[in-house]
Amino acid sequence: MAETLFFNALREAIDEEMERDPTVMVMGEDVGHYGGSYKVTKDLYKKYGDLRLLDTPIAENSFTGMAVGAAMTGLRPIIEGMNMGFLLLAFNQIANNAGMLRYTSGGNYKIPMVIRGPGGVGRQLGAEHSQRLETYFQAVPGLKIIACSTPYNAKGLLKSAIRDNNPVLFFEHVLLYNLKEDLPEGEYLLPLDKAEVVRSGEDVTIITYSRMRHHVMQAVKTLEKDGYDPEVIDLLSLKPLDFDTIGASIRKTHRVIIVEEAMRTGGIAAEVIASINDRLFDELDAPVLRLSSQDIPTPYNGGLENLTIVQPQQIVEAVQKMVALKV
Repeated sequence: MAETLFFNALREAIDEEMERDPTVMVMGEDVGHYGGSYKVTKDLYKKYGDLRLLDTPIAENSFTGMAVGAAMTGLRPIIEGMNMGFLLLAFNQIANNAGMLRYTSGGNYKIPMVIRGPGGVGRQLGAEHSQRLETYFQAVPGLKIIACSTPYNAKGLLKSAIRDNNPVLFFEHVLLYNLKEDLPEGEYLLPLDKAEVVRSGEDVTIITYSRMRHHVMQAVKTLEKDGYDPEVIDLLSLKPLDFDTIGASIRKTHRVIIVEEAMRTGGIAAEVIASINDRLFDELDAPVLRLSSQDIPTPYNGGLENLTIVQPQQIVEAVQKMVALKV
């Protein structure tokens, strides 16, 4: 086992896959000589050359479209969005091209590409740099959506995403890059369609993903001291959802709280709640509760910024309230 920073876990995944498969390449703003905005591709251009670590102009629509074409013709491009919010400029290329071409071509083309980079609410990055784009893209057919949350799952999921023959949106949280964890020495892959049961419990199921996993686990420390026994599920795969894992948990606890950093309206939680009500309504002993960010642009002011997103104490209070209703 070796202690590894989150951004280095991602770098290891890219390095290993580029070494294994010569069709894997990276493109984006400052991914080459600068090493990426968060150093995920640091020094890789020295090993693989400037064409496999391709520095692009500041033109997200152009290089995303170029990556789609590269994927159609045999390469496995990895796009780094310097900030995932900038990829709204490439929405057409991601949705109408990457997401749909395998279907609209009658299966004549595969689109094996990964679109990855930092997103989420950082520390005073302002509204345009604090986007949660998973909610924008969840309705697009043909896309797989991953939200990693630890160095271990970041590396294993990214390697699997690079090998997948479909376009994968791979969300990394801007505040997790310096997280440390011991990683196995050997190669490992993680499935792109499975959630992780972070903690087993009996009282209530807490479903979360990305940075909110860590807010939930902070809350769990307080709840355990007070005798509560929550089960925690990290979705990891936002599309498709792993309803085998979700269903097994709900059949045990019969109560659900969803914690997300996405905004409440049209968020991931909204889709999860609809799916739970469709499939597991009779298993519920209480309405599903969601804790989401407020429906406002993220403020620059640090105090106001914290007020817009879910904090651990809110999770504690939600669990206490829901378990108090237990019959």
